[in-house]
Amino acid sequence: MKESNPFVFTTGVLGYPILFVLLIWLVFWFEIRFGVSFNNFGVRPGELKGLRGILFSPFIHSDIKHLFNNSIPLFVLSMSLFYFYRKISWPVLIMGLLLTGILTWSIGRPANHIGASGIIYMLAAFLFFKGIFSKYYRLVALSLIVVFLYGGMLWYVTPIDPEISWEGHLSGLISGFALAVFYRKNTIKKPKYEWEKPEYSEKEDLFMQHFDENGNFIERRFETNEEEDPEDDSGITYRYFYKKSESKKE
Repeated sequence: MKESNPFVFTTGVLGYPILFVLLIWLVFWFEIRFGVSFNNFGVRPGELKGLRGILFSPFIHSDIKHLFNNSIPLFVLSMSLFYFYRKISWPVLIMGLLLTGILTWSIGRPANHIGASGIIYMLAAFLFFKGIFSKYYRLVALSLIVVFLYGGMLWYVTPIDPEISWEGHLSGLISGFALAVFYRKNTIKKPKYEWEKPEYSEKEDLFMQHFDENGNFIERRFETNEEEDPEDDSGITYRYFYKKSESKKE
């Protein structure tokens, strides 16, 4: 049944990630077009005014390179979230945004921390750890894909570049891990085949009826024959055909 399928492609799987990317590009275009800067709306640790950056900073970027580097990972990872974890996608996204921003405000240097990289690290960490915790083969495969594509980002949770907010990256990593632990019990049940279900009966299985007790294949043909047994409501007869092997002459 379609309702039992945990992986369903909907318009939101593409629509919401596209909307996120369009918003950050629209904000950047507005800054360039009208010659304004929203950098002051970033997360500024230690200042009450800087708390507004928790909501605004993911949509603000310093230059086109910064914007481009964040656009593709944000699209890919958010799309993966909405497809593989659609039931908890919005709670993860909202709580991850808030938690990442609060941690950045708590541990960050006195500067304006801007950009969507904290959210990207949060998504990458959540998708990786949640897939490992689930032990479900599709989600584990997703975890490995995340490592293959974005495993190199791990270097940037350390202060290797003074112009990069490693505090925001580290906060996103911690937030994603925390959310994966929080939702670790929200796992996908492994689908069962018909023969794994408790109500399965081998005698009623049409496929197994083609084999005898020794495992030999028996050819059966199912034909309707109402004249032979008019009292039979099923209208099905079973006919067996055996073919003798011919001996070869030398």
